[in-house]
Amino acid sequence: MDKNEEIIKTAHRRYATKKFDADKKICDKDWDTIMEVGRLSPSAFGFSPWKFLLIENDDVKKDIYEDAWGAQNSLNGASHFLIILAKKGITATSKYVQHITEDVSGHHFAPDSPFSKKFDDFQKTQFDLTDDRKQFDWACKQTYIALANMMTAAAELDIDSCAIEGFNRSKIEDILTQKGILDPKEWGVSVMAGFGYRDQDITPKKRQPMDEVYKVIK
Repeated sequence: MDKNEEIIKTAHRRYATKKFDADKKICDKDWDTIMEVGRLSPSAFGFSPWKFLLIENDDVKKDIYEDAWGAQNSLNGASHFLIILAKKGITATSKYVQHITEDVSGHHFAPDSPFSKKFDDFQKTQFDLTDDRKQFDWACKQTYIALANMMTAAAELDIDSCAIEGFNRSKIEDILTQKGILDPKEWGVSVMAGFGYRDQDITPKKRQPMDEVYKVIK
């Protein structure tokens, strides 16, 4: 099998698992690899506006169970249950952008630098990221890049996964805030995911044909 065939095989191998085998656990080495792939994922302007919460606490799982209705199968059996947060309030002059610029990228931060002006223009005039909700939604989009990479990495390791949007965001955030896990001024819940080993058969993927989703513009 050549490399191209291996890649397509992995795409077929990745499956939205609804039933996990609770007796099978992901080893630390494999999980560390999945997390490192998430950490190394690309994001707009390199801001990495995400935080990954691995929920191992049974009380937390129990408390979010009712309001995370789409996650219940994962909470019942997945080896690892992840909540991904997205950063709020990202602007050209925010402390978070200054932190990424100076502490992560190793560059000097200045609110009037060409980079700061470019990002400010991007937000205000090009992408209309002009209020808190729009900025948060934009950050959430970045977390999906990391999640997709993690799910593909998992499939490469013969580990199953399920991306989850089925939850009441405000109620989940309230629960996490009350438990001191979440600072709602700085972070919001973007998406969840279960990782583990399926206890069900994979069914063939049903997708639109290539000619309906792909067009070459010459």
